[in-house]
Order: sequence, then C-alpha cells, then structure tokens
Amino acid sequence: MKRNFLSLLIGLLLCVVSAQAQSQREVIRLNEGWKFSFGHAADPAKDFGCGTEYFNYLTKANSIHNEGPYSLKFNDDAWQQVHIPHDWVTTLPYGSTASHSHGYKTVGYKYPETSVGWYRKFITIAEEDLGKHVMLQFDGIFRNATVWFNGFYMGTEPSGYATQTYDVTEYVNYGGENLICVRADASLEEGWFYEGAGIYRDVWLVKSAAMSVAPFGTFVYAELQQPYTSATLHVETEVNNHALTAQQCTVEQRLLDAEGREVARSGATTLTVEGKQTLKCAQQMNVTQPHLWSTTDPYLYQVETTVKVNGQVTDVYTTTTGLRDIDFTADRGFLLNGKQLKLKGVNMHQDHAGVGAAMPEALMEWRIKQLKQFGCNAYRASHNPMTPAQLDICDREGILVIDENRLTGINDEHLRLLERMIKRDRNHPSVILWSDGNEEWGIENTVQGTRLAAAMRQYTHLLDPTRHSTIANAGGGEMIKGLDVVGFNYIVQNDVENRKRNHPEWKIVGTEETSGCGTRGVYFNTSDAPGHMVSMNRDTTHHHVENVIERGWQFYADHDWASGIFYWTGFDYRGEPNPLKYPAHESEFGILDYCGFPKDEAWYLRAWWTDEPVLHIFPHWNLAGHEGEEVEVWVYSNCDEVELTVNGQKLGRQKMPRNGHLKWKATYQPGKVVAKGYRNGKKILTETIETTKPASQLLLTTERQTIHADGRDVAIITVEVKDKQGRTVPDACPLLTLKLEGNGRILGVGNGDPSYLGPDHPQDINCKEFQIPAFNGLAQVIIQSDNTPGTFQLTCTADGLKTATTTVNTQKP
Repeated sequence: MKRNFLSLLIGLLLCVVSAQAQSQREVIRLNEGWKFSFGHAADPAKDFGCGTEYFNYLTKANSIHNEGPYSLKFNDDAWQQVHIPHDWVTTLPYGSTASHSHGYKTVGYKYPETSVGWYRKFITIAEEDLGKHVMLQFDGIFRNATVWFNGFYMGTEPSGYATQTYDVTEYVNYGGENLICVRADASLEEGWFYEGAGIYRDVWLVKSAAMSVAPFGTFVYAELQQPYTSATLHVETEVNNHALTAQQCTVEQRLLDAEGREVARSGATTLTVEGKQTLKCAQQMNVTQPHLWSTTDPYLYQVETTVKVNGQVTDVYTTTTGLRDIDFTADRGFLLNGKQLKLKGVNMHQDHAGVGAAMPEALMEWRIKQLKQFGCNAYRASHNPMTPAQLDICDREGILVIDENRLTGINDEHLRLLERMIKRDRNHPSVILWSDGNEEWGIENTVQGTRLAAAMRQYTHLLDPTRHSTIANAGGGEMIKGLDVVGFNYIVQNDVENRKRNHPEWKIVGTEETSGCGTRGVYFNTSDAPGHMVSMNRDTTHHHVENVIERGWQFYADHDWASGIFYWTGFDYRGEPNPLKYPAHESEFGILDYCGFPKDEAWYLRAWWTDEPVLHIFPHWNLAGHEGEEVEVWVYSNCDEVELTVNGQKLGRQKMPRNGHLKWKATYQPGKVVAKGYRNGKKILTETIETTKPASQLLLTTERQTIHADGRDVAIITVEVKDKQGRTVPDACPLLTLKLEGNGRILGVGNGDPSYLGPDHPQDINCKEFQIPAFNGLAQVIIQSDNTPGTFQLTCTADGLKTATTTVNTQKP
C-alpha cells in the first residue's frame, strides 16, 4: 500500500510539474548570433535576387525555387556577425551631398548600395514546444521591413517605429533549426532627423500556451479620488485561443506590490473562446491605501493575469503598472495626484554618440539619469513612438512622458499605427499625454486640420479613455480647435499669452521651446571651425533676446495655467544641424551634447529646476588669442546675490533675478575668476575657474565599477584631459588611443564635437582598440560586456600625456 501510495504521489507531482511547464510563458531575447549584409535598393541582382524568382515570395507561400537570403539553403558564410540592436549607418562615412536632415550620412535614395540591409538568424525550437503558441516580436526595424520565417513570407511593416509581431506557430520546425530573415530598406526617410537603419531595437521569441493572453493584451487603469485612501483597479484582458476547437477558460487577476505580496484579487471570469478567436473580459479589484506613483516616488505594482483551462494554469501574464491620478486643467496646469506639478521637460530623439539609433538599455537609463541631474522630470518622444525599454526606464525613474505618434491621419494605415502605439504603451504610469502628431504645417490653418485633429482625438479616447491627447502646434489657428490639450511649439511664434486670454478654457503645454544652446565650450565664432557655433543665449543674432533659454522657463513658470515646458532638446542629436551646414552634422540645441556632457545651459536649469545650491561661471578662462579683449563673464546661480572677482579685481556684487542670470564685463588676461554666492546675506558657495597649464595627463572615470556579464550591459567611461594640477583643460583636443583587455568590447566612442567626421563605431564586433580625438577636454567610451564574468581594463594614451587606466568588473545578473 505504501509503495502504491508513493507511486500515486509521484504521478500527481509529475502532472503538476507538467502542467506548470505547459503554462510557463517564455520570453526569449534574440539579440545575439545574427548575420548581416548589405543588399541593394536599385538593382535586384545585387540584392540577392530578392523577389525575382519565377515563383517569388509574393506568388507562393514558400516556393522550392527561392534561393535568396530567406531560403534555408542560402550560404551566408561571407556575411558579417552582428549583435542586436544594430544600426548599420553608424559605420557609414559622411558625405557633403547626403541628407542634411539626417546628418550627412551616406544612406538614403542617393546611396542604393548602403540603403538596404539583410539579417539572418537560426534558432532551435524544441520538439516539446509543439502545441504552444510561438510569436516573433520586433520592437523596431528601420524601415520598410520585410520578415520571413523558414522561407515563409510573414509580412512587411513600412514604419520604422512600429512594434511588429508575427505568429509563426504553424511555420515552426519543431525539434530543429528555424530561420529568421529580415530585409530593411532605408531608402526613404520617415522623419526629418537621424533615424539610422536596421534592427535597432530588441527582438523577442515568445512561447505561450494555446490559450493565453494576447500580445499587449491587458489594459490596467485605476479610478482614484482624493484623499486616495482607496482605488478601484480595472483590468481589461484579451485572451487568444490558438487551438482549432473551442475551449472554455477562466481569467483571474491579482495585484502584487513592489515586494511581491498580494494586495488585491479579482474574482474569476469564464470565457468560451472559439478556435482562433480572441475575446475580451473586464474585471476589477479594490485596493486599500494604494501606494501612489509619482516623480519623487515612482512606486510600481504588478498585475498578474492567470488563465486556466479545466482548472489548470495555461498562462500567467504580468503587467507592470503604477497607480496615479493625472489631469490637465485650464487654470492650474498639470496635476499629479491632485497637486500642481510644473512639467520641466525636454524633447529627445533616440540616438547617441558611437551607437547611433542602436542604444543598449543601460545607455538609455544613463541618459535619463543625466537629464534628472539638472531637474528634468518630463520627456517628449519626438517625433515617434519610443522604444518599450525606454518607457520601462521612465516608469522606474519617475519621468513623465508625452508619447508621440509618427504621422497625423485617420486612414487605416495611420490608425493601425496609432492603435499599435497606444495598446503597447497605455499601461505605463509614466505616460501622461498622447501626441497624435507634430507641426503639421499644411493643415494647421485649415478646417480639414480641425476635423482630423478631432477625429484622432476620438480614436485615441476609444483606445484609452484615461488620458488626454494633443498635437504640437507650430503657429496655426485652426487645427488646435480639435485638441484636448493645446501643445504650443515656441511661445513667440504662437503668441501663447494672447491666445490663452482669448480662450481661457484651453489646457496648454509648451511642447517645444528653444534652449538657445550651441557647441559645448565654444565662445567665439571662427571661420576655421565652420561646424561650431556660439550659444544663442550669448549671441543674440538669431533671437535678439539675451539668454533666450530663460524666456521660455520664465513664461511657463510665471503662469499657473501653463502645464510646463519641453525644451528643444535634452541631448544633441545627429541631423538637422541648423542654422549650420556640412561639416556640421548634429543639432547643437541640446542642453547636453551628443555624449551627454553638460553645456553651460544645464547649469541654468539646475539652478532653477532643483533645490540644490548652484553657482556656475562661464566662459572658461583658457581664451588664448583674446588677451586684452573685453569679455562678458556670466553666472548661472540660484543664490540671492553673487560677487565676482577677476584676476584679483572685484567687479561687484549683484542680486540674482528670479529665474534669471547675471553678467559682468571684464578684460581677459590669463588668471583666475572667483564667484561667491550669498543667501540671506551669508556666503554659501565659492566657485573658481582658472587658466590651466598645458595638458599633461589623462583621467578615466565611470559611474559603475561593476556591470552585468550578459552581453548587453555597458560601462560609460569619461576621458578627461588634465593639466599637472588635475584641472580639466577645456580647449584640449589630443588624439586618444583606446585599448581594451578582458571581458568586453568597445561598442562606440564619442567626443561631443558636432563637426567630427571620423569614425565613432567599430566595424569589428569584438573591437579592442580604437582612436578618437578629445574635444574641448572630454571624450567618451562605451564598453559592452560579454557573457563571461570577470574584468576588463581600458587604457587610454595620447602623445606626451600620462596614460590612464580603469578596471570594471563584470558579474552574472
């Protein structure tokens, strides 16, 4: 009897284990092991004969005659190995006749030989996965991407910003190898800024049970009322039955706090789902004493959706969310959890020095933290849906997001992309406003524009009734009549104050405002540096306003009805180097440069957007060639008063205007500038800048001494050029040689010079040595880990300078 009982018990345990194995949702990142080759946009013969077969991929489901890269028998031995994310434009040269808006990189319709890229990857799918649903997900491919699986044509996505999903279940070779093939064509531009090319966002393989939650199949939102002692949490769930016959299932929800403890649970809802059908159910949970998400306390919950068939769990789907109350009002601006909060935001494109559009998640997180250092609390994804990883970071870091659709319109193509963005992103607590478009000059003053805006607003509400929508307006007077929230790009050209006076019911946000920034560390325009420009805050030629950055902040800070401001831009980005031309290839209006090094304007915002005491003097005092000239010395500070001394001569003590700046005139001679900051009559800060000695040594620093050995994490290392006294030499530009030893690879480099035409991204996937000049005393190196725990050591050398080294540890996550 004991033996029989033991056998029964073991059998029951095996059944439970088997049921759990069947219910386990697997999400596998497919970022390694890809092969890449250029195709050709104009000559099919040079494009591996794509589509020229007698029976091509559009005429037959999978023709035996196909011999192109989508064929399993195709030989890709000569192709290059790459990791995803991958932007093939990063290694292309610059060209003076290439696209100005895209940063003069030799890609696009003029360059058919470098505008099509092919990718291939083999994956093994186990035989025991037969019966599961198998899906491929691409978070972003730029652009016009065609996907094949085992030679079968899966589809084409024209947009470079849409997340694509493909059900490959019926095409899988279970127990064997399976081929993923992608062709991307970047001949045409989708935006008017650098966009890169290729599979520049993550790729995933998702395995789930036949009865499971649909992709992006939950919608979680909370009903909250002050004093926020309770909340009603609504969960809408779409369930797919991928089997051929009808099945009955139950759907249950539970809410887990940040420590994984259950704090609320729903009842079970029963659905009868036909084969290949998708059904939706709506449920709710009551939450007592909810922990609210905010910019200062970004607390996250998880909703666990459980699907059962015949009492057995078939799927557990997790949705990360945060509980918060948001509103845009006509009299108090933006409210978060019932309290007025001024949006202190920036516009951002998705590219960075050395990597282009293919940014690792750790780099995205680092960039957000650099923005937070000067008090930024909001991010506008200009002008396209952002990568899902970026939204996850904003959720964790407490950054408020305007999530922006690429193109305004209401036909099937436009609405398909709008729906894809909203359904993917609507569970993120960081998203506070949908943007249905940007600066549609051709329809901003037409009645058609008003109709389109109102229609898109309604479509947006159908997909998400919990948030407002907007369209950023460049000055027109008609389209804005169809908006929930009026987004104004630049207060002067929109005459915002008078418009608000005439329309007191309008809810308003400053979706773009000029920062006035220029090239980091450049204070004089010279003909020998045509790609550099002095900050427009000091050079009033263009705006005829001194310190134009403060004009925008003063306006939005002084009006309670204004929700806040989004400066153009947070970081420099490749492309749109206006008002300059080649060799300039980057927009220089970033508050931080292309590497994330702060410009002077970052200290203006830090002074007025944070509570920390700030005292910043500029220009630097290495102004060789300007001896004897009159120079304006500026100070950004939040002290009540500042006293300035130049080369021992006191120039006086001035009161700091609210949200303003101070300046003195001095005659430049090498030496020292000292500023003293006072509050309530007491000195609280002293800041000194000096003329340095010549460069004599290098210094390497990194914010993280240990990173994950997962093949994805990165260490971002700053190179500083120092004099003998350890002071950064602000005009030093020596050629740097970088050598890496150990468990990592040089992913990319940068220096923040918007006219640097040399390489910044290695051709070699396992690069260990690279060169780049420093720019105005600084450079940056991005090192990516491999999958082996250990260490790597970076050495930096330059002629005549003392060598620097730094060591970083790598360990398993």
